[in-house]
Formats: sequence, structure tokens, C-alpha cells
Amino acid sequence: MSEREIIEAILFAAGEAVDTQTLAKIINRSAKNVTPVIQSLMEEYSTRESGMEIIDLGGRYVMQVKPKYTDLISPIAPKELKAPILRTLSMVAYHQPVVQSELVDMRGNSVYDHIRELKDRGFIEAVPHGRTKLLQTTPLFADYFGLDRNEPECIKKKIVELSRQQSGKEGLDRWLGRKFIGFTPMYRSLVDLCGIKDYRTINAYDPTEEELDELADVYKLVITKGYAEKVTEHYDGEIIEVRSTTFEDVIDAIKVLENVADPERVKESIELITELRERYVSKALVISKKVRPATDMIARIVSDLRLGISTEGVVIAPDYGTSSEGMDVTEGADILVPTHSSIEGDLIERVCKKYDAIIDGLKKLED
Repeated sequence: MSEREIIEAILFAAGEAVDTQTLAKIINRSAKNVTPVIQSLMEEYSTRESGMEIIDLGGRYVMQVKPKYTDLISPIAPKELKAPILRTLSMVAYHQPVVQSELVDMRGNSVYDHIRELKDRGFIEAVPHGRTKLLQTTPLFADYFGLDRNEPECIKKKIVELSRQQSGKEGLDRWLGRKFIGFTPMYRSLVDLCGIKDYRTINAYDPTEEELDELADVYKLVITKGYAEKVTEHYDGEIIEVRSTTFEDVIDAIKVLENVADPERVKESIELITELRERYVSKALVISKKVRPATDMIARIVSDLRLGISTEGVVIAPDYGTSSEGMDVTEGADILVPTHSSIEGDLIERVCKKYDAIIDGLKKLED
């Protein structure tokens, strides 16, 4: 088998965009060597008489039917299952035979509609079981997902295999129909800093019904550190907790997402933030006054700026007033630093405003 044939087969079988790194890993070559092969395939498909084409989505490639044939094939093309329905089907497949009433307890009353559609599509069958029913997959399910046999153990083994092949839980979540990385609004700018394509911006802390449906499509969720317990009330995928107090925090958040990000964009963003941090450290070098941080958050910023610390120093506190312990942290403060609830902008802008508040405040006190 040639590398060209393998890549063509992968793109045909995937049914979705495949990135260069994944293709390179499968054929055991570098991404740099894979790109010319893909370009050659794209040129061949564009010149020959074919109903298919290969599209470049910025380092990710998808084989699809040419747009001019879409209307012709739509009557016979299989309809994709919506993510919530696919998740219900996946739970049936993994746990089968599963009692319908137990599945409803796990997934909610919407499962009744999912089961109805899955039965109509021929993916599952329901066998009477007392006052409820036992659900299990059909041979059509095995055919649809490319499995050798419609046997529970065979299916479960395949799901676990897919999970391992596609990076553990992330792979299993993708098989369950989750396709996007979720970001709470505060961390939306990480999408641009990382060059991430498939994402959703969702209020995961107090979601609406519509946002709950969107969460069903998310396999990895980025939230503020310390809020995981609140999010797990309605989300069971992978949670990534990040901070954004300092420039180092933002760099760490970018690095956590490296495996799903654009490597070049990650490198550019980290270099930009590092350079910006060095500028602020240079500004702080000329300040002679020592400081006394009122909270750990302020201490981390002060440490990053390399300011001198003293119990008799200038008191610096966040502007949020009362702490979680009921203490007024602003009492006696000489400088107040804005927090995420009182400032707007992307992550870098927010960090800059915090650093500016401290440096500008100290300069005024020195004048």
C-alpha cells in the first residue's frame, strides 16, 4: 500500500475533517512530508471526472461530494444523527441490553423521543421486560458503524479500542457524538490564541435549555479554576480548569490545549505574551516602593512583576470587596486591582489592566 492510497482511504472513511498530524501519525511520517501527498491528491480529484473532492480547511482535510451533486444524492444519503440522539444510541450500545426506564433516569425524558427515532431508523430494537423494555442494537447498527458483528462484547470492545486510538476519554467522547471544545465566555479568546477551529462558547455555570443541548456536543470544556463542582451538575465530559491572573497563567492555559491547537499559532501566541510580560517587568524595575499583597491573587501578580515585598509596604488588594471568608480585603488598601467581574476585554487585555493598575498606582505614590 502506498502512502497516497492510505491517505485517500482515511479521508474517504473518516466522514469528517482529518488534520495533518493525524494523517502523519498513521503513515508514520512527518506532517511536512504528508502535505505534498495531500496536495497531489487534491489536484488529481480537481482535474479528473469525479463526484468527489478534497477540501483544505486550514491544515485539516475532508473528502466530500461536490456541491453540484448534493441535491441529486440527498434522497438516498443517510441522515446524520443529532448529537443527543447519538449519545443515547451510544449508551444503549455500550451497556446493552439496557432497561429503558434506567436509560430515561440517566438521560431524561427526551430519551423517549430518541428511542422512537432510533427504532424508526432501525438502529435499536425494544423487547418487553415487565412494565418497561430492554433496548439493544440491531445488525443495521453494526453495518452503519463498520463493525464486524452486532454482538454486545464485540461492540463494547470496539468502543474501548476507539477510545484508546483517539487519546483516551477524548476518543470515547467523540464516538459518543461530541465534536467540539467548549469555552466559557471569559475564555473565548483562547480560541484565537490557540487557533482552534471546532468550538462552542457556552455559559456552563448556569446554562439555559439551549446551552444544555450545546454542551451535549462538547467533549472538552474550559472553565475558571475552582468551578468544576458547579459545572459537573450538568456536564459529564472532560473539564479543563485554567486561571488568567498572570501572563504565565494564560501561557499555561494555551499549553494545556496544545494537542487540539494549531502549533504555529500556539508558538506565536506564547512568544507574544512572553514579550509583553518582559515589557511590564522592565516598567516595574524602576519602582522603588515595596508592596504588601492583600490576597494570593495579588501576590502572584506582584511576584511576576518582581516587586519588593514588605509588611510595611503599599497595600494592594483586588476590588471585589468581601472575600469568600467574609473579610473586607479592600480595607486599608492603597491600590485596588480590577478583577474579572469589573473589567472587560480578552484574556491578555484583562491581565494588562491588572498589571497597569499596580504599576500606575505605585508610580503615583512615588511622585
